[in-house]
Amino acid sequence: MPHARNRNPSPIPEVKWDTGLKEMNETWKGAIACLGVAVFFVMTIGIIYWQVVDQPNKNWILRGTFSGLIWERRTHSLVIQTLTEDRTYVEIDVGNVRNPDIEVPFVRNLCWLNKTEFCYTWDSVAEVKISLEVNEDAETECYSMAWTPVQCHVELKDCFSMANVSWYGGASVQGQTWPINDQNITMQPYVVSDLRDTPSGYGSPLERFFLGSSGVTVLLSPDIPLQLGVDSREQFCLKSVPSMERLPLQYTVCVAHNVKAAHQEAVQQLSEFSRELPNMKTLWMPFWKFLTNVDTGPKMERELRTFSNRLRRHQLGEGVISLNEHSTTLLSEMDHDYLNSRKRGMSKRLTRDLPLVKLLNISITLSPFLGVDTKQFHTSLTDGTEDYWLSLPSATNGKLIPVMSQWRGKFCVKLNLTNPAAVSWFLDRVESLKAHLGMEYIMLEGGEGNLFEDQALRPPLALSGDKYIELLADLATSIGDSTIMTAGTRSSHKPLFVKMTPLQSDWSPMGLRAIIPSLLHHALVGYNFLIPDAVGGSLSGDLVTDRELFIRWLEIAAFLPVISFHRPPWFYGDEQVLNLTQVYITKHQREVVPLIEKYAEEWQQTGNPIYRPMWWLSPSDPMTFTTDDQFLIGDEVLVAPVVEKGAVQRDIYLPDGDFQWQDSQSEQVFDGGTFLQDYPVPLEEVAVFLRRS
Repeated sequence: MPHARNRNPSPIPEVKWDTGLKEMNETWKGAIACLGVAVFFVMTIGIIYWQVVDQPNKNWILRGTFSGLIWERRTHSLVIQTLTEDRTYVEIDVGNVRNPDIEVPFVRNLCWLNKTEFCYTWDSVAEVKISLEVNEDAETECYSMAWTPVQCHVELKDCFSMANVSWYGGASVQGQTWPINDQNITMQPYVVSDLRDTPSGYGSPLERFFLGSSGVTVLLSPDIPLQLGVDSREQFCLKSVPSMERLPLQYTVCVAHNVKAAHQEAVQQLSEFSRELPNMKTLWMPFWKFLTNVDTGPKMERELRTFSNRLRRHQLGEGVISLNEHSTTLLSEMDHDYLNSRKRGMSKRLTRDLPLVKLLNISITLSPFLGVDTKQFHTSLTDGTEDYWLSLPSATNGKLIPVMSQWRGKFCVKLNLTNPAAVSWFLDRVESLKAHLGMEYIMLEGGEGNLFEDQALRPPLALSGDKYIELLADLATSIGDSTIMTAGTRSSHKPLFVKMTPLQSDWSPMGLRAIIPSLLHHALVGYNFLIPDAVGGSLSGDLVTDRELFIRWLEIAAFLPVISFHRPPWFYGDEQVLNLTQVYITKHQREVVPLIEKYAEEWQQTGNPIYRPMWWLSPSDPMTFTTDDQFLIGDEVLVAPVVEKGAVQRDIYLPDGDFQWQDSQSEQVFDGGTFLQDYPVPLEEVAVFLRRS
């Protein structure tokens, strides 16, 4: 019988592993646990190192043909640069949307299938969507930014750096600067207010776009309410309004090769309607403010005739006599029987002159306000036309209750411009005044502010923000192309004039120094046809006693669209002041108005401003970015007035280019790019240079 095979031929004794594991269990468990902790610790250190050290600080989010959008992780900023990274257009701080102490990668694109879009959810606070649009014809690239809160009552805030960028546009402010970098304005609703009542607010004109000297524009969404603040020399910030509706923060950033090209692209994007010219005949006539303390229509009529005769006697030419709202009311309520009785008793020679007011070229002032103590208002409460006034429904029965406010020290109600019947009533009133007084020019005041929001009331959707001013501009256009408004927003294309904010009667940045910055601001945002403040300033209403200030102010006013006077020159009892007034009115009519008319046609076709900053001719020259005491009329005339008290010389910079500049007085010729230091400008003159090819 064969032998059976040995099951364990090895000399090594057989080991039973279950017994050994039990004996070594505790030792190995400790070793493996320590190893696991070590591996986890190393991985954690690696992840932290990757996020903090190894991960690049810059991440390209979107790329165009010449520019791209970068996320800078450490500064929480979106940066638009050239693809070669040799030029920065704009830096936008978006870190305010969450805890700025926590770094966020912000690199995961949830819209990765589309190379022209970037989507991201920011820490469950807001969703952001960025879209890139390339316009190869205009050589511009635009980045549309839309931040939408994920939750209610979330504030979104984006800030645009002023480092190495001069910014322009936005809204007028008291003490206008050019550029806006030196302004300091607390965060507040971005709507038009009356700067006389709210000197720290935003005034007219106000537009929702900003322009940077690096070749960038920021176009704000037109219908979404927002707040805006300016930190001097640091940044300007946009902030959404927290609400249950989760209002977004939306804007578009466009970049171009220089500041001029960027402006032209912004104008095209904002041009929804064709541009119309106002009554250009207005430019030829000076405006004379009529100041009187009379309290009856007949006295007013006599004062007007005396004032008009005196203008003729001093050879100050045909002009427009401006009446305030009180004087307008006195004339409009003049007794018709009084006029008829005078007409019956007058001789045949004088009968042709009646009524006297119709023979004068006057401008009246109206507003959408009506006193609550007037018969018209009380009648509206009884005849069912209370909806002619801005109202809110009663909480009990839903009946409309007019909202009261104050205007010129009286309790008033305000015309409801969303009611066609109320608009027709107002237009009928204007036509009646035209028939009664024969005037051509009408100034509409009182559009500034929001009657509801000023009283913490929720406005109807059709009247939110600055929509009342837009409706008032529509009303003004219906009246005619000689209408003047004191407030403007999104109405630069309409055939209207806009009145400049009143200035102080001094040499400060709130007075004479503000004229040119304000002029450049108006023109840049599209309001070329402005009625400037009166020569010498009119904010205080007092007589300007500084003879030199009056003359220097007059010299600037001669080159503006219209010359406006608060006090006639004979008040000074100075023959030279009177003669210079005559000279500059004539100069304005013969030299300046034809130039404005020429470039008005260009503005109508292209949107290029009539009054232009120095960088318009040298858009890449940093010297031109901050020049705030010179301006161009078109491309051919440079005006450099004196704006400092006692000065008879000033520094002048002539923009560079393939052209030369000729002094209109001495006929001396200078090359472009020349800096003229202490150039002589006597008291009776203003430095004017003509471009020569």
